[in-house]
Amino acid sequence: MANVHVFNAGPCLLPQQAIDNSIEALKNFKNTGISVLSVSHRSKEWGEVMDEVRANWKELLHIPDTHEVIFLGGGASLQFLYVAMNFLENKAAYLDTGVWAHKALQQAQGLGNAYALASSADKNYSYIPEGYEIPTDLDYFHITTNNTIYGTEIKEDIISPVPLIADMSSDIMSRPVDVSKYAMIYGGAQKNVGPAGMSIVIIREDLIREDLPEFVPTYLRYKTHADADSLYNTPNCWSIYCCGKVFQYLLANGGLEAMAQRNEEKAAVLYGFLDRSQFFTAAVRKEDRSLMNVPFFSPSKEQDAEVAASAKAAGFDNLKGHKSVG
Repeated sequence: MANVHVFNAGPCLLPQQAIDNSIEALKNFKNTGISVLSVSHRSKEWGEVMDEVRANWKELLHIPDTHEVIFLGGGASLQFLYVAMNFLENKAAYLDTGVWAHKALQQAQGLGNAYALASSADKNYSYIPEGYEIPTDLDYFHITTNNTIYGTEIKEDIISPVPLIADMSSDIMSRPVDVSKYAMIYGGAQKNVGPAGMSIVIIREDLIREDLPEFVPTYLRYKTHADADSLYNTPNCWSIYCCGKVFQYLLANGGLEAMAQRNEEKAAVLYGFLDRSQFFTAAVRKEDRSLMNVPFFSPSKEQDAEVAASAKAAGFDNLKGHKSVG
């Protein structure tokens, strides 16, 4: 494999060990003579994989017995609609901290009374809002813990008087999380977990509702998938299998506690360089800087382009960043 360092926001670079193990399953899944791409999701062999993947996911994140794990098709953008359809009855509030947080809010607004409780749009989402108070009459409060494009991150678990729902697509598994503080956590797999095409939902069991309005389609009900153990229809077996191999790798290498330490150390090196630099400028307020995504820029767009091109030539792929930041 070429010596290329991949800086995609997603798809992420998977551990080589996970890739190698998954390749074997492409050829021959669990000695069945069948590729994992063709395995029956109703088979005993696949059931064993699902049980192991779910158990390892719970171990990694220390998910309590009060919460259910669901594997769903699509990405986090589909969950924007799921959340509103399953939880929005009277009123919901969102923390508007970036593109994806705003899109989640827009999806909810198409279905009911949803609004931005606080926003950092006034300064191009370069900080996490503070000083807001969460009303107690909300159906839920929605946050996006890491803002991929803008490089801000909510690093501590929020204490909420109402059900707290978090899109953790781009920082889940980068650090430990107190899952018990959340009514629901969701994310697309491709940022830190595995291949694209799947989302993972962690939801408190008592919030999996049966009494939803009739207009909510069967497929867009969390209860449908929870009752079927994520096998209501054929799941994305390939993505789930690869995620399982990533979970095994993380458990064998110290879990999320070790990952958090590594991420802190790596980010400190990069941010330290940016703070000392007389050429580059970091884009985010110090206390809100993400450990996952680090936007920075040079004195001009032309120089930004030169830096990105020379970095790619040196084996640093996709450092260009998003056009709204740099």
